[in-house]
Amino acid sequence: MERTNDSMLTEFVLVGLSAHPKLQTVFFVLVLWMYLMILLGNGVLISVIIYDSHLHTPMYFFLCNLSFLDICYTSSSVPLILDNFLTVRKRVSFSGCMVQMFLSFAMGATECVLLGMMALDRYVAICYPLRYPVIMSKNTYMPMAVGSWVTGLIDSVVQTSLAMQLPFCANNVINHFVCEILAILKLACADISINVISMAGSNLMVLVIPLLVISISYIFILTTILRIPSTEGKRKAFSTCSAHLTVVIIFYGTIFFMYAKPKSKSSVGANNQDITEALISLFYGVMTPMLNPLIYSLRNKDVKAAVKNILSKHKYLF
Repeated sequence: MERTNDSMLTEFVLVGLSAHPKLQTVFFVLVLWMYLMILLGNGVLISVIIYDSHLHTPMYFFLCNLSFLDICYTSSSVPLILDNFLTVRKRVSFSGCMVQMFLSFAMGATECVLLGMMALDRYVAICYPLRYPVIMSKNTYMPMAVGSWVTGLIDSVVQTSLAMQLPFCANNVINHFVCEILAILKLACADISINVISMAGSNLMVLVIPLLVISISYIFILTTILRIPSTEGKRKAFSTCSAHLTVVIIFYGTIFFMYAKPKSKSSVGANNQDITEALISLFYGVMTPMLNPLIYSLRNKDVKAAVKNILSKHKYLF
């Protein structure tokens, strides 16, 4: 541990799994493979949506944004994680740590809001199918997507700015793989009440409110589906929402565990607890973006048909 004077901190040390060198090798291979799958899966999904004109609808526009977000989110943290697995203790400059934290937090917050927007899109599609093209016009879904990005970026600017103003007097060792905001707040040698209050406000804005929107939307969606007389009609209606609902459960289930209860400095637990939280955060940061394209492609006939169409066209070219 390096001692620093007042707020003159110049670098952080990321511990990660340095106490478990054998696990580091295993996790390096695993995370690298998952990252490559994230780039491939989401990249293919984005390309298919852009290439096939039949997929130029609000739902697939949001899905394209979601895939791009997953690539950006993992690219802001996974290279640092992989580098951490190759070294005993990874040193990161203060400014580099803040930039990585800003990007990761911004992408995560944006995805929370975007999932809420996608729920609204499914609500209109199921509950008002005849009016759907009019309600979800380009003038509607474009501002919804832009609003998601702006909300996430502003939220990250606020949280990162508050964290940068904290003094780190003695401890600069982060029991994590990356510069994660809760892990950094634990190191501050000053009152972090403002940060905790700000994080609570952030949770309300990008976690609770979107989740309420999702919950209320699906209550109306399920009510509408149950009114459909035919079993086949119910199945088709629910199939258009099942992929989004699966992603929401995985995404929010993990992120709520990590961020729903901001901890003050006095609540710092043992190192084992910190590493456990870091591993859960790793699951949230890598597993979910890898599963998203699989969930949407395997359960979506339109995407599978578009892929087959593209492959058949390229087959004739060769």
